[in-house]
Amino acid sequence: MFGFSIAFLIIVGLQILFLVALLVAFYRKPRRLEATPTGVSVIVCAHDEEHNLRELVPLLLQQDYPDFEVIVVEDRSNDGTFDYLREMVPVHARLKMVRVESTPAHIHGKKFALTLGIRAARYEWVLLTDADCRPASTQWVREMSRGMAGDTQFVLGYSPYQVEPGLLNAFVRFESLITALQYLGFAQLGKPYMGVGRNLAYRKSFFIDKKGFKHLDITGGDDDLYVNEHARKDTTAVIIGSQSLMWSRAKKTWRDWFTQKLRHLSVGRFYQRQDRFLLGSVTISWILTWLLAVPALLLSGPWLWWLIDALLLRWVLLIWLTHDASRKLGAPFESWKTPFLDILYAIYYLVLGPVAARSKKVRWKN
Repeated sequence: MFGFSIAFLIIVGLQILFLVALLVAFYRKPRRLEATPTGVSVIVCAHDEEHNLRELVPLLLQQDYPDFEVIVVEDRSNDGTFDYLREMVPVHARLKMVRVESTPAHIHGKKFALTLGIRAARYEWVLLTDADCRPASTQWVREMSRGMAGDTQFVLGYSPYQVEPGLLNAFVRFESLITALQYLGFAQLGKPYMGVGRNLAYRKSFFIDKKGFKHLDITGGDDDLYVNEHARKDTTAVIIGSQSLMWSRAKKTWRDWFTQKLRHLSVGRFYQRQDRFLLGSVTISWILTWLLAVPALLLSGPWLWWLIDALLLRWVLLIWLTHDASRKLGAPFESWKTPFLDILYAIYYLVLGPVAARSKKVRWKN
């Protein structure tokens, strides 16, 4: 029983080290970012998104920034997306439409659409988001542009989900927050490994020089795999704060969310080896913390209070992190929900992780 208790303490200890590292990342003094205003091309890919574009496009065109354009890539829509854009483009000088009429068989649809949008961009910096997103303010482009300075090639932003009633929404927002704390936190510690395409910028010239996306036939990865392959400590900037947010709408059903997360998680096996090891260590220790908690406590004997103290310390750090770091990001989270969602998070990875690892066929849209 002694060996089992020690092993469990090591597992929880890894979690504590991980949480402390993220707290350090969000409490350290951020690097001052003040770039000279530069032209920015905002790119949105849209397939059957008329309803969303009617809300999003006006918000993008209202951005308080001197030199930008909005490019919507209309990707073989079956609704009124094309007709809406055809009406809007002549009226707004900043708005441009690029149309996808067919996609090569060996290239995934969204990657092809993004590539066309980036090639059509007028400016050096491209700023990406999705049709179902909404900028938190008229300062979104300006805030993200603060990172577009010097040798920077990537600017990472945060895209939280809007608050709605229900357990699914609470868990989706918690899972998204943990993901953001990891990729933004590690980027601030000098280890960028992914970004989220709902709020991500990079240089057009860099994209062209690197010959675009590498995994053309894989669903997903147009954001995280691209960042994972190319982002480095000295070429990556992180922008956080309430005005830099790009809000998104969470899925309404567990089934739809499951499909979305399956797509996201399935590309993780293509990350660089050191990143897979780092993220795997965090995830496996998170799962084992709660998978082994009950037997560890029952079999701990004289080690009982050591194990209880370790678990309580981990909970305190996690609640502290979700409370304070979410406020620094600009989207406060109800940290009192953290203990329950923490356990649910371990179950989620235990169930969905193996499925995603074996999944080969996931789709973006028809």
